[in-house]
Amino acid sequence: MSDFLTYGIVLLLLVQALWRIPSALRGRVRERSLWGAFAVLACAWLMRTGLGRYLVDGLGVDDLATLLKHCLTVAGMCVLLRYIAAVYREGAVVGGPSSRRVRVTVAVQRYGVAAAALVIAVMAAVFLLALDRGPVPEDSHFMDRHAGEPGLAVYMTLFYGYCGAVITLCGYQWAGAARAATRRTLRTGLTLMAVGMAAGALYAVVRAVYSVLVAVRPVPDGSAHAQEAVTDAMLYASFLCWALGVIAPATQAAVNRVRAYKTLAGLHPLWRDLALTAPDLVRQAPSRLLPGPRSGLGSGAGSGVGRHFADRLDTMRDLVSHDASPHARLGRYATEIRDVIHAMRRRAPGDLYQLALELAESEGHTGQDAEAVAQAYWIMSARLNMRAPVREPGVPAEFPSAGEDFHSEEVPWLLRVCEAYTRADPAIAGELLEDSRACA
Repeated sequence: MSDFLTYGIVLLLLVQALWRIPSALRGRVRERSLWGAFAVLACAWLMRTGLGRYLVDGLGVDDLATLLKHCLTVAGMCVLLRYIAAVYREGAVVGGPSSRRVRVTVAVQRYGVAAAALVIAVMAAVFLLALDRGPVPEDSHFMDRHAGEPGLAVYMTLFYGYCGAVITLCGYQWAGAARAATRRTLRTGLTLMAVGMAAGALYAVVRAVYSVLVAVRPVPDGSAHAQEAVTDAMLYASFLCWALGVIAPATQAAVNRVRAYKTLAGLHPLWRDLALTAPDLVRQAPSRLLPGPRSGLGSGAGSGVGRHFADRLDTMRDLVSHDASPHARLGRYATEIRDVIHAMRRRAPGDLYQLALELAESEGHTGQDAEAVAQAYWIMSARLNMRAPVREPGVPAEFPSAGEDFHSEEVPWLLRVCEAYTRADPAIAGELLEDSRACA
């Protein structure tokens, strides 16, 4: 069971490390430090497995896997401390209530690297020079093998002292951040991380005390096995809570990306047609694998299955390319839709929107539904008008605003208009434009 949990933790840490490679390459100290912590700690946990021991046993140094496990853990704690310091340094407010917390964290991190290097050096020296270097029996624990050796107390006190100090500091910071968090996923993640660090700190204290006791006088086998079982459970709980806590905010980020892509897919038909109407007003023209218009207001080459497949590929390329993130792409879509509509307003007949609203109401739409349908017909008619403008550019024609707040008003409204736009009949839009021109 313990091997199963160990491999599970290794896999969880490796997945996190692989997932964060792009952000580590593009990011700053905090992103690189978090990636490094996952990668180094995954290697440390690997040394607890039969596979890890098999990989290093060929080097001919007895119990080398244990030394590597401890040294990698110290290095991982050091990198994690660097991550914590980077987070608080970037979010520091001069003179704010968190200034003392930030100063303490940064000061500890400043000396943490040197302390980690010193701890690793002394641990290696004690391991090679002060501990029994005999063969390692199967299914035995490190402390039990070196019970009664004074060097064990020095070795383990250094190891658990450093790790316990870093874990305690991390838990303190994450607990404070959890109390201040407003998003539920972030608060849940930080709480899990703080709980994991609390379990880890307790584990370090118990193991450090036990190492001193067993170095002075060996304990009965039953007590040793009970201690191993209890402290291993604390260690597994600590890392699982921490790893799952880190995933929680990342899960929310993934959910936000999925929602952004769904919104982009919903806006794409409207954005694409407007971008083809005024290509000089968009930063990146819609993809076109096959020649011919994709506007829905005319037919072009490449009809049939091939045209449909090419349209789907074009849409996928538009949704995933040309921007740093889907959120940036969503902002660009909304801005370009707004810009093209404003350009069409300068050419469209002045009463076009009122006629479109009357048309929507005559079709049985009321309230906001009528307004969304009216705007959809207006956009379709105004696009047709751009082929042969009814007037020279002038005062913009009437067209209601989509709202002030981007996320809660503008984007939801544009999605509603786009849904009506995809259902609108181009022939009716053409008739609407002719009626507006006749009244001009």
